[in-house]
Amino acid sequence: MRLHQDQLQVLLVFAKEDNQSNGFCWACEKAGFRCNIARTPESALECFLDKHHDIIIIDHRHSRYFDAEALCRSIRTTKPSENTVIIGVVRRHADREESSILPLISAGFTRRYVENSNIMACYNELIQLEFGEVQAQFKLRACNSLFTALEKSQEAIEITSEDHVIQYVNPAFETVMGYQIGELIGKELTEVPINEKKADFLDTINSCIKIGKEWQGMYYAKKKNGDSIQQNVKILPVVGQGGKIRHYVSISRLCNDNNKAEKTCERVQAESQTDIQTCRHKDRRKGSLDVRSTTSRGSDGSSQRRHSSMARIHSMTIEAPITKVINIINAAQESSPMPVAEALDRVLEILRTTELYSPQLGTKDEDPHTSDLVGGLMTDGLRRLSGNEYILSAKQTHQVAGSLISPISLNDIPPRITQAMENEEHWDFDIFELEAATHKRPLVYLGLKIFARFGICEFLNCSESTLRSWLQVIEANYHSSNSYHNSTHSADVLHATAYFLSKERVKQTLDPIDEVAALIAATVHDVDHPGRTNSFLCNAGSELAILYNDTAVLESHHAALAFQLTTRDDKCNIFKNMERNEYRTLRQAIIDMVLATEMTKHFEHVNKFVNSINKPLAALEENGNNGDGESIKTVLTSPENRILIKRMLIKCADISNPCRPIEQCIEWAGRISEEYFAQTDEEKRQGLPVVMPVFDRNTCSIPKSQISFIDYFITDMFDAWDAFADLPNLMQHLDNNFKYWKGLDERKLRSLRPPPE
Repeated sequence: MRLHQDQLQVLLVFAKEDNQSNGFCWACEKAGFRCNIARTPESALECFLDKHHDIIIIDHRHSRYFDAEALCRSIRTTKPSENTVIIGVVRRHADREESSILPLISAGFTRRYVENSNIMACYNELIQLEFGEVQAQFKLRACNSLFTALEKSQEAIEITSEDHVIQYVNPAFETVMGYQIGELIGKELTEVPINEKKADFLDTINSCIKIGKEWQGMYYAKKKNGDSIQQNVKILPVVGQGGKIRHYVSISRLCNDNNKAEKTCERVQAESQTDIQTCRHKDRRKGSLDVRSTTSRGSDGSSQRRHSSMARIHSMTIEAPITKVINIINAAQESSPMPVAEALDRVLEILRTTELYSPQLGTKDEDPHTSDLVGGLMTDGLRRLSGNEYILSAKQTHQVAGSLISPISLNDIPPRITQAMENEEHWDFDIFELEAATHKRPLVYLGLKIFARFGICEFLNCSESTLRSWLQVIEANYHSSNSYHNSTHSADVLHATAYFLSKERVKQTLDPIDEVAALIAATVHDVDHPGRTNSFLCNAGSELAILYNDTAVLESHHAALAFQLTTRDDKCNIFKNMERNEYRTLRQAIIDMVLATEMTKHFEHVNKFVNSINKPLAALEENGNNGDGESIKTVLTSPENRILIKRMLIKCADISNPCRPIEQCIEWAGRISEEYFAQTDEEKRQGLPVVMPVFDRNTCSIPKSQISFIDYFITDMFDAWDAFADLPNLMQHLDNNFKYWKGLDERKLRSLRPPPE
């Protein structure tokens, strides 16, 4: 659970100003805490009920002014005080015996502070409170939301101690099992007949969970009334104090299907799965064979029915384009000489594979940097059943903090930021200078300027203030803690997109709605990126991977969240004044472009662009039709080809770092490497498969990784894009940068830069 703590609030209750109250005032200011002062019990109670302070410091030295203990009791009777830390300031008596603290504790005080007006002593007390009692209370407050989720969960949840004594059950558990909570709490599991009593099966479960592994499978439980029910159960060990297992959490869901044969199959699968998780190296196919033997025992009638169905399927004429091609080749084979027929056989083998556009890496002398990049960026990674779950909640969106005030309009932009954006129309524009000038908030400012240049507000029929609010919300949902996938990367992709849109051939090809879609897609294309790859999220069993079925996980999340953030509040809804059909068209174009940034389809998009656009244009030019504007226009403006051009545009903008000026290229290389290093570190900590082993911060060669990335992903794509959009300056930067990384690698250097002479 991600915890966010606001600025601490302190209430000082002192009848009169003195050195002690001043000491705490100055200490609050030094610590950056908000401080309120109350002089009477009445004003103290009123102020607390209004502000809900984290810490209350009450003067207990002078009983003639007010009764400190009575005030503390009054505060403790209120609901907000449940997690408040209350300190009593007491007199220092050097010549008197130490008095008991019990009366203070009984009155509701958390602890006492022996008077000392020294500012540093007061400051130290506040800091100890912040990182001690206050932090503990803050975690307790956060736990309330977790317990609310448990109470409202539709799944039956049971928590037991390490000795299998029941500590907690939720209402869903009571409903399913027919017990009241009082009948269960404090009882050992053996006292309550709710678990299956098959000894070897229970031993299997225990042998798994006692070594800290999660168990998942089916078993039968007995309700209070004696009925037997089948449940899908997950049992998770929870490690606590001393690194030992202190609790077990059991999550159960009823299986609604009571078909006996299917239950048998499910049971076989569950026990097989348990064997895998407990590392018992049995024949994994055995369970599957049992299932097949159970389900295949049918009558002759069912067998005939299946043959009949297969015959109908083979007789169907499902004419997809690829099946038409295969049918044409099959027909051509019949009248072809043997060498041609054999060659066509090989063609058919290739066409029947699913990955038509993905090049196959050779296994001989394969470069580990290239294979790791391909494995990490172009696959969903390995799968494994694990208790390590990486939680990325789609619901943890961020509101714009009140202190982050953006300009009301372009005219109000500070001079330093205006200067940093002066040459934003040029490719050599320095995004890092703008990042520094805006304190890591470049997206709002650059977005305002680029969107104004392209007339986006006029197209959307929205005000500049709505656009500004939208940019603020989007930027707030980029993670500034990510070294690479943050709002600076988004602003960089937005800049590249705007630059490509200004190229003559692109302007001839795309409609205004395409330009709007491209700029919005660039802005939101990585919103709420966690700084981890799709492969990592799939391996870790993250909520998003489960939600999107391990397919284009992050890209689907970016697109969905962008529209959720935009449409949930009119103040930032840039689409609110659009006509319905136009909005649907724009929305589809934005989603398509964001999804195109997913790297598993990289070669499909590039090859389709080359075959559908580059080659037909080249053929027209070779045939002397260079001046035939109508033929070229037909190629460029067909709806299918416009989609391919938009996909290629945002793909090139998204990974254009190697085509930037050398200093920017080096900075981006350092940032993406750091993000991959952090992922490798976390994979090792969590015991997950390491997706890109070469990205180990202790051994990685950054020059080699950049050379592999340029060779495998960048060169062909930008050759194709340059042939279309005419980008000689980018290609020159790409050539210079490749030589730079090659030079470092030839010197056996692994760092971003050569050592100083």
